[in-house]
Amino acid sequence: MLAAACGSDDDSSDEDASTQEENGGADEGDAEGEDDSTDDGDGEEGGDLPALPELTEVNVGYVSAVDQMGVAIAQDLGFYDELNLDVTLADPFPTGVDALTALDAGDVDFVQVGTPSINAVLEGMDLVYLGNYSGSSSQLGIDETMAMVATAESEIDPDDLTTLAGKSVGVSIGSINHMYLLGLLEENGMSADDVEIVNTPPPEMAVAMETGSLDAAIAWDPWPITIRNDVDGVFEAVRGGGYIAYIGYIVSTREYAESNPETVEAFLTARAAADHWMRETPDEAAEVTTRWVPDTEIEVAEEAMQYNVIQLDPRFSACNYLALDTTIQLFNDMEAIDGTYDVNDHFMPGPILSVMERNPELFDDLPEIPQEAQITPDYTFVRGEAESACPQG
Repeated sequence: MLAAACGSDDDSSDEDASTQEENGGADEGDAEGEDDSTDDGDGEEGGDLPALPELTEVNVGYVSAVDQMGVAIAQDLGFYDELNLDVTLADPFPTGVDALTALDAGDVDFVQVGTPSINAVLEGMDLVYLGNYSGSSSQLGIDETMAMVATAESEIDPDDLTTLAGKSVGVSIGSINHMYLLGLLEENGMSADDVEIVNTPPPEMAVAMETGSLDAAIAWDPWPITIRNDVDGVFEAVRGGGYIAYIGYIVSTREYAESNPETVEAFLTARAAADHWMRETPDEAAEVTTRWVPDTEIEVAEEAMQYNVIQLDPRFSACNYLALDTTIQLFNDMEAIDGTYDVNDHFMPGPILSVMERNPELFDDLPEIPQEAQITPDYTFVRGEAESACPQG
């Protein structure tokens, strides 16, 4: 199936697009990867979103992380082709900050990013949040794809995290792993002043721990697993724990999203199909991951994917607004950012809500969104109401 999905050329893409238009849309049975990669033309399994009327070029950026594999898997399995999207993936970015720089420069049309979007908005970038690549629409706290690893010499005790006091901890300043550290410290009655925070890109963390520059490091998968496996004496001190309201959004510029609504909806449909396939077949998804995340062993990818699928929820609800607002407030309280903004100004829920309505089979294995947290395209976030609607996790 993978070979068939990747082996199309321009002529076959045109033929597929013609067939999809005649049948009223792409066959979502194929998008779920259930039987084969050939459209049987019955149109019964999928939603009624038609393929785009002509082949549409889209450039997409992603970070080299397991939880961002949806964009690559959608390419490998041909989900973009089924919707007449000609997607080019940029080389993987080391962090979300780099991905946003490319988006701002017009080099890509969509990126997947979490906490770095906050500073980008505060600095004047007109971003819109279109869907999730990782997180939860049914609860607030979720962070299974995050972990802290520590050296044996650090004497950090997983059962007493106050032993972090005075230790050097590597994170990517302004990214989700930074937020995870702040949440972990707060939960244990500590502050950022109690540790030495060292700005370290995840690919450099292993060497820093091996040379003694770091006592501990926090990152998203696969890095904690890779570091644990590659550096003698390193162990996993913390995994998940619900310390943060994880945010991981598919974003674009407002100008692009408003000018290309059909492309946005088609892209979100392909991504939702990829997420569904990953949740259903995590071991196969891990195999694909090894081709897209450099130097990732299959055993590492398989372990990481088990955590990743827990957070593969592309839907939007009041909980996603609350997660972003909570993160903004946390960073502002810790003086990690300068100012706040109204999350209502940057969410664009209409496209993903349309995908949810048209293609319910892509989401039927996910936890139900609490009724009070369900939203409409004209939803306005009110923090107190959202807090009452969303379980803490």
